[in-house]
Amino acid sequence: MALLGDDSTESVAETVQETREAVQGETPPKTSSTSFKLARLLFGGVLAFMAVDNFRNLEETVGYAESKGAPMAETTVPAVTGSLLFGGLGIAAWKLPRLAAGAVATFFLSITPVMHDFWAIDDEEQKQQQMIHFLKNLALLGGALAFLRIGEDD
Repeated sequence: MALLGDDSTESVAETVQETREAVQGETPPKTSSTSFKLARLLFGGVLAFMAVDNFRNLEETVGYAESKGAPMAETTVPAVTGSLLFGGLGIAAWKLPRLAAGAVATFFLSITPVMHDFWAIDDEEQKQQQMIHFLKNLALLGGALAFLRIGEDD
């Protein structure tokens, strides 16, 4: 690369990126690939659907949250559901990806232990159902954390 001449700033940026990759020993993920776009759409779309469903059944959702001892459910349920909707749409569209993935991660971190406290349930069938929901939410949290990391590089 010549310091002066016909090299563009784009080639300088490419050289910087190549140097960064060589030092770190890794390449950033290919967020423009078809498989990544499909993953974003599936993950974000399901989260957005879950949020819309919560809003459609807001009274029931608030009632359930109250029965689980969620603080100020009338206020917190719409707020956290809004963060899930924002996060799901943001991941699907890959707009503000770090903020969107952070909103999703915060949603699952805050609601999972409150809403799916299987360890506090005596009935074996209900305990099993809550454990399934708890584990599903942990898996979704893992996905959100992965998108959060990828969003840092993008």
